[in-house]
Amino acid sequence: MTLTLPSLRHGFYVGLGAALLLGIYLLWLWQPERQVRRHTQHLFEAVEKRSWTRFGDFIAPDFKDQWGDDRARLLERTGEVLRYVRAVRINASGAFVRTEHRRAVWTGKITIEGDQGELTAEIKSRVNSLATPFELEWRRLSAKPWHWKLVRVSNPSLDVPAEFE
Repeated sequence: MTLTLPSLRHGFYVGLGAALLLGIYLLWLWQPERQVRRHTQHLFEAVEKRSWTRFGDFIAPDFKDQWGDDRARLLERTGEVLRYVRAVRINASGAFVRTEHRRAVWTGKITIEGDQGELTAEIKSRVNSLATPFELEWRRLSAKPWHWKLVRVSNPSLDVPAEFE
């Protein structure tokens, strides 16, 4: 039985194969639809964990929603409202993503769960009863395939009470 030491050629082919596999994985990972799904999930997780800095990192500077909120107002409102809601969980179902060049729209039904409380019950009754899905519009801000930011949120059936204006 003879032992052969790995040659430089074998090392080159192993390295080339590993680089090829890594490249295929990154192409798969960085597809726009997959990135928008991941960003949406991470956005929800940031809200659930009350990580307002991380939540803010997902919001574009020119964010505007159907209720007239800009980025600063969204961050302020989200923190104010969820300060009184314990153990919030955001669930998404029936989600799909439409992409076109540097823009994508995530559409899905969002439901809220949380510990019992007056404000929690109000939020759950308003959001969980909506028949129309939410639309989260994302835009890729640079050539980096992972650089997506939320630019708009809408749901035509959701009315925000005047006391939150």
